Amino acid sequence: MQIRPEELPAHLEGPLAPVYLICGGEPLLVQEACDEVIAAARGQGYAERQVMHVDSGFSWAELRNSAANMSLFSERRLLDLRLTPKQFDRAASDALRAYLEAPVEDALLLVRTERLDSRQRNTAWFKAFQKSAGVVQVWPVDVAEMPRWLSRRCERAGITLDRDALTFFSERMEGNLLAAVQEIEKLKLLELTMPVSLAALQDAVLDASHYDAFDLTDAALAGQPGRVRHIISVLRQEGIQPLAAHGSFVSQLRQLIEGPRRGLPKQRERLLRDAGRRLGRAELEQLLIDSALVDQRVKGLREGDPWRTLELLLLRLAGVRLLLTDTP
Repeated sequence: MQIRPEELPAHLEGPLAPVYLICGGEPLLVQEACDEVIAAARGQGYAERQVMHVDSGFSWAELRNSAANMSLFSERRLLDLRLTPKQFDRAASDALRAYLEAPVEDALLLVRTERLDSRQRNTAWFKAFQKSAGVVQVWPVDVAEMPRWLSRRCERAGITLDRDALTFFSERMEGNLLAAVQEIEKLKLLELTMPVSLAALQDAVLDASHYDAFDLTDAALAGQPGRVRHIISVLRQEGIQPLAAHGSFVSQLRQLIEGPRRGLPKQRERLLRDAGRRLGRAELEQLLIDSALVDQRVKGLREGDPWRTLELLLLRLAGVRLLLTDTP
């Protein structure tokens, strides 16, 4: 049975499934979902928990043996099985499917792993989980969803943010959920006046976002000029050299001009295709020519700020029509 993460608390108030699979690419959210299952199990008498790591010396026979062995301290036991997606091999598939067909009474099996790709989600063992277990797939929080996610987390902590503060917080924390949770905990201790204003939040929150050159180019490809400006600001503050970002920009420009190569993920292919349609080949070729200015200004061959030059080029890639005074 598929259980959405937001539906998990209500589900856990009822009878528990004998097996749960928690998987996803965001470690914090996977951990929190597992913690919810563990807390619910403890409340229903599963007083003992055994953590099992699937490593090179692991035998899948241990799974059923551990579940079946009665404890001297508790009649009910929770098995916390941890493995990576690559460890779901033939032996794992056979053992897990056999367990699902005949789960051990008074034992609850919690299987946690990272993100499973589409091929793994079409395997026999995964379909067996969907049929006989509770399956919770946790997805990363994307840029568009971040304000809503942060708002819910703040509300759970008794904090309300005004609109400007929420926008600022989202921009600062995107891609770093753990840092966001830590900052929310700090805000709880400060006892700020509600709703928290932008000025109060800026005084209280450190910039915990971390970007690289690829994030910057992707923001331009996605047509997000505001994000381009924000990432450049963060990269400059962190002392990143402009040529590091320039290399990624030029590489993506060439790929746009030549056409996306085969084998790219569909989301990546769509991103490049949309950017190519937005600008057209002539504009892309002109951007590539103008990009040489960044290198020249870094080396002192031409006057001007290389970061400002790169910012204007990226804004053009993002679809911003610049004034004649805004030249690289």
